[in-house]
Amino acid sequence: MSRMIYDYTKEVLERVSFNSELFIKELKKAIKNLLPYEMEQLKKWLQYFTNEKPELKKCLFVVDN
Repeated sequence: MSRMIYDYTKEVLERVSFNSELFIKELKKAIKNLLPYEMEQLKKWLQYFTNEKPELKKCLFVVDN
């Protein structure tokens, strides 16, 4: 079940990546819903994903705290 939440979170983040405010909002939701090891996986995925979208790099402060 939790893997499904992780995959769903990635899908949502991809869909809202056009708007940094929505992206931050969804990242905050992810922090509440994902398990610690899933958050580590998400951080790695975010590093990869934001390489293609540098305007979202500033949003990563949410997961670094």
